Amino acid sequence: MNELNILITFAGGLAAALVFGYIAHHLKIPPLVGYLLAGILVGPHTPGFVANREVAEQFAEIGVILLLFGIGLRFHLRELYAVWRVAVPGALIQSTMSTVTLMLLLYLMGWNWISGLILGMAISVASTVVMARVLAEWHDLHAQIGHIAIGWTVVEDILTVLMLLLLPIIFATGGTTSHSIGYVLGLAALKVAGLVAVVVVLGLWVIPWALERIEKTHSRELFTLAVLVLAVGIAVSSAKFFGVSMALGAFLAGLAVGRSDFAARAAGDAVPMRDAFAVLFFVSVGMLFDPRSLLQSPLAIVMVLVVVIIIKPLAAMLTARILGKPMMIAGPVGAAFSQVGEFSFILGVVALQLELLNDTGWNALVTASIISIALNPFIYRWARLRSTRVAKIPITQKARPRIEPNNCILVGYGPVGKIVYEILSERGTDVTVIDLNLDTVRRLRADGKKALYGDVLRPDTLDEAGIASAGRFILSTDVENAAEIIRQARLLNPDLKVLARCAHLRDAASLRHAGAEIVAAGEAEVGVALAEALADEDEMACGVTSANREAIRNALYDIPG
Repeated sequence: MNELNILITFAGGLAAALVFGYIAHHLKIPPLVGYLLAGILVGPHTPGFVANREVAEQFAEIGVILLLFGIGLRFHLRELYAVWRVAVPGALIQSTMSTVTLMLLLYLMGWNWISGLILGMAISVASTVVMARVLAEWHDLHAQIGHIAIGWTVVEDILTVLMLLLLPIIFATGGTTSHSIGYVLGLAALKVAGLVAVVVVLGLWVIPWALERIEKTHSRELFTLAVLVLAVGIAVSSAKFFGVSMALGAFLAGLAVGRSDFAARAAGDAVPMRDAFAVLFFVSVGMLFDPRSLLQSPLAIVMVLVVVIIIKPLAAMLTARILGKPMMIAGPVGAAFSQVGEFSFILGVVALQLELLNDTGWNALVTASIISIALNPFIYRWARLRSTRVAKIPITQKARPRIEPNNCILVGYGPVGKIVYEILSERGTDVTVIDLNLDTVRRLRADGKKALYGDVLRPDTLDEAGIASAGRFILSTDVENAAEIIRQARLLNPDLKVLARCAHLRDAASLRHAGAEIVAAGEAEVGVALAEALADEDEMACGVTSANREAIRNALYDIPG
């Protein structure tokens, strides 16, 4: 029965998320709002089907791990270092201002200082899951806005980990000495430093060696399994052996894998699993919502929402401005923080266990989280458009990179690919090669050429190669699911010119239908070559064959003349 309950929760949660996400999409609101509503529907506080909340939360934890692992894969250390001087003071100042403001407001309502302090610390943390989704929608995740915001949340997560270590010691026995607090802080710092050292060693030697052995099997299933083991394994080990959060461990694991040659392929393999489990995170949050809390403690909810939606983003924006960032960066960064995160619930649960937070505070936290998560995409959209207007940048709903006609992505570096590459290079075209042969990619890089190891069927691989700004996309090899690859490429860049190769004439129509402007089928080109060879034997027919070459091709490809 327990196994059946798990499967029912998994299937029911995903099915509800699919239905409400689809409705939200058609209503032109973010799908995550639909996922939250799905969680409310399958939660214990509404009639009808009730999913197992504990099971849903466990699945959601996997989604958080995979999401942060994916962010770590694409978050380069040099980018983290570049924003560190903004992220560290920014997180400290914004967290302090948000905490103190809510603590004062709740104290005026009759709350005690400790409860106000705990709830203030909880709401000062932003959700990396929500933030990454919203930033990605606007192509800001891997821009300066995203680097600052994600680096900021990493610092907040570290601060929250320290609080989770300190709260039981300070309040479990009614107090402790400063020596004990110093000891805990020092121990926590040593644990984090130890984890970083271990992950660095793994990233420099162990992970690349292991993934290279897996890659040589040419088994997609084994490589995907290896990525999952790395993400979840390092995350769980971080919590078990170093006492830090699994989310932080997953992020560090992503950083380690991201420094290897396998970053793009690993990111692509993690995407399908990440998206499915991340949806369950929003469903699990929705399941916590009790509609009756809106009537039982409306003033507390309003106070928390005011701080989360107004005070916290303003504090983050002003801090970013003070630290030298222009308004077009500071505004969206501040708006990204107008919600509360996964660590808010972890901190809230610990506070409930220590009786530092009552049911009213917990319901206010959950209610504010759902409302703020639902509003966050709209707040970010407003701030993003407002910042571009202030900076006098042409406003579009989603900023898209400028197309570079001279940039080309070449898939495959076999005999045909080499010829195409040489022709393009002679014309001064900037070519990026994507290939699944690791030795080929390393050889190209050693020669100073742009090359990426990854599965071209994965959108993340195309993103890494710069598909959004490329002028041309060439499939020089007969790849599996070529039509789907072309469709994905055109979705990421509707202005892309696509040239594709296939082995059989029967596949040419589907490639053209998918968006390829030029298709070269092996059977047709062999037919044309044989016709020309036969014509060469008859000098009088040579001119006729030359004149009718295109007619031959059109007949073979079934193209109207």
